Amino acid sequence: MGSAIEDYLKTIYKLSLKHDRVMPKLVAERQGVTLAAVSKMVKRLVKQNLVRYDRSDGLQLSPPGRQVALEIIRHHRLIELYLHEALGYSWDRVDEEAERLEHVISEEFEDKIDKLLGYPTHDPHGAPIPTKDGRIENDRHPSLGSLAPGQSSVVRRVNDGDPEMLRYLAGCGLFPGEKVQVIAIEPYGGPIHLLVSGKEHFIGRELAENVFVEEFAEKA
Repeated sequence: MGSAIEDYLKTIYKLSLKHDRVMPKLVAERQGVTLAAVSKMVKRLVKQNLVRYDRSDGLQLSPPGRQVALEIIRHHRLIELYLHEALGYSWDRVDEEAERLEHVISEEFEDKIDKLLGYPTHDPHGAPIPTKDGRIENDRHPSLGSLAPGQSSVVRRVNDGDPEMLRYLAGCGLFPGEKVQVIAIEPYGGPIHLLVSGKEHFIGRELAENVFVEEFAEKA
């Protein structure tokens, strides 16, 4: 099928999780290409019955297109976890390596990684790993920035697109599974005061929007 097609399908799928309509302009911005290049690729994807396109509804993956997108995402996230857990890569370096490898591994290699890692459900950043038959967990959690002072939560996922941001989050201990309590929110757009696994940290509100959490009530 080719890595370019797979990348476009993966991009359309990810954009569909954040936008009601996925327009070609959004895809061009995410892919870092011209609108003309996207238009050319869309015609190809429509012809292959991988995508449906309507100017009012935007781009939508067909069932075969969605299956391909989830398979590539599965490859990517399994590779990330393998690099992190088996080879000792830090979580800010695995995305770039996985981008290169996701298109070339065989199904046998995918299965061996899956078995070696104990059939994991999430990657190092907390993102769900699609199953082999194309199912994926709904991981819609509120952002850390949406919590009020006094609320406690567990980090479930972080956005993984910026290695520098991941290094900063690591320094604050904001890994999936870590407990976080909002102590205070400074006024006038000031930072958020957090207690992360017993240690105090201050983070900006923009950064907090890249950390997704599950709220829980502290036991009395």
